[in-house]
Amino acid sequence: MNEQPTPPVRPRIRVPRETPDQARPDLRARVGGYVALTKPRIVELLLITTVPAMLVAARMEHDGLPALSAVVATVLGGALAAGSANAINCYIDRDLDQLMRRTSRRPLAKQEIPPRNALVFGLIIGAAAVLGMWAVVGPLAAALTFGAIVYYDVVYTIWLKRTTPYNTVWGGACGAAPVLIGWAAVTGHMSWMAWVLFAVVFLWQPPHFYALAMKFKDDYAAAGIPMLPAVAPAKRVAVESVVYGWLTLAVSMVAVPLGATWLYGTVALATGGLFVLECHKLLGRVNRGEDPKPMRLFHWSTSYLTLLFLALAVDSFLI
Repeated sequence: MNEQPTPPVRPRIRVPRETPDQARPDLRARVGGYVALTKPRIVELLLITTVPAMLVAARMEHDGLPALSAVVATVLGGALAAGSANAINCYIDRDLDQLMRRTSRRPLAKQEIPPRNALVFGLIIGAAAVLGMWAVVGPLAAALTFGAIVYYDVVYTIWLKRTTPYNTVWGGACGAAPVLIGWAAVTGHMSWMAWVLFAVVFLWQPPHFYALAMKFKDDYAAAGIPMLPAVAPAKRVAVESVVYGWLTLAVSMVAVPLGATWLYGTVALATGGLFVLECHKLLGRVNRGEDPKPMRLFHWSTSYLTLLFLALAVDSFLI
């Protein structure tokens, strides 16, 4: 009788169960992806201008401090609103972000989050921001918050960014909006001081973003985005940076006759002068055919705005 061959014994493969410790990094990664959609660093920079504006508004209009509930609601609402605008921006620009090194690691560009989920997330936190502001600090602040989200995502992202090299200039209105939102949250109306502070941030933005765009001009060119540094000579970009730098300094000093004290005036003159100097240094390096080193201007411009509005916050206790 022929013996039947013994079938080989297959080793049992044990599939390890996913432990909570192993699952946690995936959850953290997903949460981190949604946080990244909001662009936290940009949110921080926007909020730097909000609280000082509220302090000055309360001191000038009510001779006191803003209500804690108003500050909390405005800061939280502002963070959610900015995060909403940024998340929706990531949804709209997901195709362009894949073409640029600077943005290629964003969650939608890396396909870590479904686009529909990102859009829903942005809309939900935006609605929460607007409704929360309306309930706590009033309709004007809520309307300005809603307008800033729409302006950034519709006017800037969909239209200006894709059609004109002055997208950064006119798109700066939404970046300066937190000043008006903070003021409205305290007073329920606008004043000349509010508009001056708005103008400071508005005029500050072109040199700030031109410097970043000079660094990544090849990225913008590859994506077909007509940022000025990607479509114009470096000298023109540097000259415009100088012009906007001087305008920023001049407008910042207008706050003094409107009620700011010598402390703010001194800091505004000193830091604004250094801001202008850095713009001129950029122009000088371009004229000499050297490496323009635009990130030096970019980093100092961030420090300038922070120091200016910190001085404004301290100054509010002296008014």
